[in-house]
Amino acid sequence: MRVRNAILCLFAILFSATISYAQPSHPKSPHDTVKGKDITIYYGRPYKKGRDIFGGSVAPYGKTYRCGADEPTIVTFNKDVTFGGKAVKAGKYSFFAVPEKDKWTVILNSNTTMWGTDHDKHADQDVVKVDVPVKNLSTPVEQLTMTAKGGDITLAWDKVMIAVPVKM
Repeated sequence: MRVRNAILCLFAILFSATISYAQPSHPKSPHDTVKGKDITIYYGRPYKKGRDIFGGSVAPYGKTYRCGADEPTIVTFNKDVTFGGKAVKAGKYSFFAVPEKDKWTVILNSNTTMWGTDHDKHADQDVVKVDVPVKNLSTPVEQLTMTAKGGDITLAWDKVMIAVPVKM
């Protein structure tokens, strides 16, 4: 009887494990696709939820931030552009930043398949880095929001906004 119970218990554990692995993987944050003229941005949109974002535990100053949730933010240019004044070929890039209080260093990286927090392992694939000023907002933005309008890629969240000029 003990052997039978042990076998049934083992079968139940294996069945449960199989079912849990078969469940679809859903990102924890909603994702959005922003389409501008010749620019597409795909990114996770986390919520502030009362946290201090920049300079806090989510995106500490001086550390590379994935600019979204889950996978890295992906920016696709349909034609060659200047990104923050630097030439970038048409293509698909991951988008990262190193936030500081008064400026951010925004990074485009050619590796678009890494996990969102793995940039430092792939920094040798950085295509361009540009510094942009931080604009402090009087009203906090609850959910990370990116746009591709008017010649800029913008990111706004918590109490800050940055804009990277893009020219086609």
